[in-house]
Amino acid sequence: MPRTRADAQRSHPRHQRRGEARLPAVVATLVAVGLYLLLPQQLLIAPRYVLPALEVALLVPLVAINPRRLTRQTRTFRALSLMLVTVIAASNLIALGTLIYQLVHAGVKDGPALLVAALQVWLTNIIVFGLAYWELDRGGPVSRTQVAREELPLADFRFSQDENDDAVQEVADGASGVSDWVPTLVDYLYVSVTNSTAFSPTDTMPLSTRAKLLMSVQSVAALLTSLLVIARAVSVLH
Repeated sequence: MPRTRADAQRSHPRHQRRGEARLPAVVATLVAVGLYLLLPQQLLIAPRYVLPALEVALLVPLVAINPRRLTRQTRTFRALSLMLVTVIAASNLIALGTLIYQLVHAGVKDGPALLVAALQVWLTNIIVFGLAYWELDRGGPVSRTQVAREELPLADFRFSQDENDDAVQEVADGASGVSDWVPTLVDYLYVSVTNSTAFSPTDTMPLSTRAKLLMSVQSVAALLTSLLVIARAVSVLH
């Protein structure tokens, strides 16, 4: 039986103020930490376990505050969340810069290891920028579900659901203004994937200056990884 507009409005968990599930963000963060741990030693800026230990230490209190769903937010919680994303992003960008330096100046000959390292950096790039978009847009995941829509900070991104009110019925029923839809981490990871593969926005447009800057940094990092690092690694293999 087709869903009606009333069904769409009732079905979204935002209306129950349940908050977004904590588990996806934890898994994404731990995957990024694991990818860093597997990088070659010459790409690390500190002993192998220092930064991962710091990142896990920042993650633990965040999980303790909101163990199952993201419904509570304090200044400390917000600061820790942003700090965690910043540490992961900075360490990955430095690893990318070091990898490029190794290629250009150090004459690295291990092609297979280089390909693996490039893939790790690229995947971490997708995860960390997805987390960054998720943390910043409209005040973060707690704000997006716990604050009334009219009181939310200005959006950093324009998702297709935000402008589908006048589309055909089956599309309009899921529009942001009709169903009170809000993006979750998966939506921001999708934005990150498309930005890292197309090197530009696709169906989701950046609105704020900070969103445009972040997407620009991510696109440049992905472009360098794809064109310089992987191209060099393939040439070494041959």
